[in-house]
Amino acid sequence: MPRTVLVVDDDPHIRQLLVFAFGKAGIDTAEAGDGEAALAQASRQPPDLVVLDINMPRMDGLEVCRRLRAGSDVPILFLSSRDEEIDRILGIELGADDYVVKPFSPREVVARAKAILRRTSPGAPISSEATLRHGDLTLDTDGWRACWHDTEISLTATEFTLLRTLVAAAGRIFSRDQLIDHLHGPGFAITDRTIDSHIRNLRRKFADAGCSDLIETRTGIGYRLGACRGNPAGA
Repeated sequence: MPRTVLVVDDDPHIRQLLVFAFGKAGIDTAEAGDGEAALAQASRQPPDLVVLDINMPRMDGLEVCRRLRAGSDVPILFLSSRDEEIDRILGIELGADDYVVKPFSPREVVARAKAILRRTSPGAPISSEATLRHGDLTLDTDGWRACWHDTEISLTATEFTLLRTLVAAAGRIFSRDQLIDHLHGPGFAITDRTIDSHIRNLRRKFADAGCSDLIETRTGIGYRLGACRGNPAGA
C-alpha cells in the first residue's frame, strides 16, 4: 500500500519542496500550514508519518507533537530552524522519532523519512522471531507491541526499534554509534544526546509501569539490556 506523509510547515515554499521530493520517491503526501490544520488533517486522514516544523505560528510543532502523542503513535520527524540542542532534545523527549535541522536537503528529509517508514512497514522484516522475551518483558515484533507483565507500553517507532535491538542481543553492550547504525544505517549524523534521550524515554515509560531495570548504562561504553525483573540494576 502507498505510504502517506503529512508535511507540516508554515512556509509554503518548504512544503512545495518536500512534497515534490516525496513525490519523486513514490510517497504520497498531505499538507498543513499550521499546527491546528495539522491536527485536523491527521484526525481526518491518519498519515504514516508526520514531518513537522517546530517553529510555527498559532501552535508550534512541540505542542502539535504533544497532542498527537496523546492519542497516536504515528512516527514524527521534526524540522528545526535552529541548531539548538534544547529544541532537538525536547522534541525527542516529547516523542519524536528523528529531526532534521534547517537549512536541509530535501533528499536528506526523504531519506530519514524512508528509514522510519521501513521500520514501521507492516511487510518489513522485523526479526527471525515474532516474539522476543527477556525477564518480564515481551516484544511482539510483528505487531510492534511492548508489554511489561500484562501492561502494554506505548512506544514510538524509534523507541521500539532501540528496545528490540537490545532485547535481540541481550547481554551485549551497544555503543551509541552502534545504536545509531541500527536505527538509520551508517552515515547518519545524529548526536549521542539523541540516543540518550530515547533511552531516557524508554526508562521512564517502563519505570512508570514498575520496571526500573530495563536498560543498564556502561559508563564510557554504551548501553545494554537490564534484567527486566523490576528491580534497579547497574544504571
